Amino acid sequence: MALHFVLDEPTSAGPGDTVVLTGSEAHHAASVRRVRVGEEITVGDGRGAWLTGRCESVAPREVVVRVEGRTDAAPPRPRVVLVQALAKGDRDELAIQAATELGVDEIVPWQAARSVSRWDAAKAEKGRARWSTIVREAAKQAHRAWIPEVSPLVTTAQLTTRAAASLALVLEPTGDERLTRLELAHEDRDVLLVVGPEGGIAPEELERLAAAGAAIVRLGDSVLRTSTAGPAALAVVSAALGRW
Repeated sequence: MALHFVLDEPTSAGPGDTVVLTGSEAHHAASVRRVRVGEEITVGDGRGAWLTGRCESVAPREVVVRVEGRTDAAPPRPRVVLVQALAKGDRDELAIQAATELGVDEIVPWQAARSVSRWDAAKAEKGRARWSTIVREAAKQAHRAWIPEVSPLVTTAQLTTRAAASLALVLEPTGDERLTRLELAHEDRDVLLVVGPEGGIAPEELERLAAAGAAIVRLGDSVLRTSTAGPAALAVVSAALGRW
């Protein structure tokens, strides 16, 4: 499989055109992956464009690629969104990395009541930027045509508003319904997978989400870490939607 790289901006390039990798992506291509002139690679823009081409020139600051082919991948429908509660250490980051590799379409950081990690305004901006970097690298590793968006941090109140307009599935070990028994094949709304922090989702939050129309579901009889619950649920939902 050809090495894959990502442009910083959407592209309209087609066969015969050239695209240029710059900055960290050029450095990664030239100095880390050591691509060579004449080598075939693939290039995406993270918005559906998928280019195949060959390197015409290679330098740490600029890699020029002559495009030989282009395809455009339509965005998935319905979209699967991971609402990931902030967690201590790197557990939330592990969750979004794995979810990106598995095909999630959007990631929403959630300041849950029991989140040990707290993002103030300044930290929220930095945290979102860091999550976006993790997601971009994971999408590139997975050769994804669409890179998931990392949305701004939400509160529980903001989350309930979004849950009311989507199919919201709240992962909770005490849920009465199993995720594997839901019928999703004909769903056309966004599917929100809501994952709590290490201490779980607070009872009052479960009540507010349920009142907004969210379903409280469980994966099985065991209790998963916040870093694994989202990716595990994403695999189940992807199969149910026919994406796998």
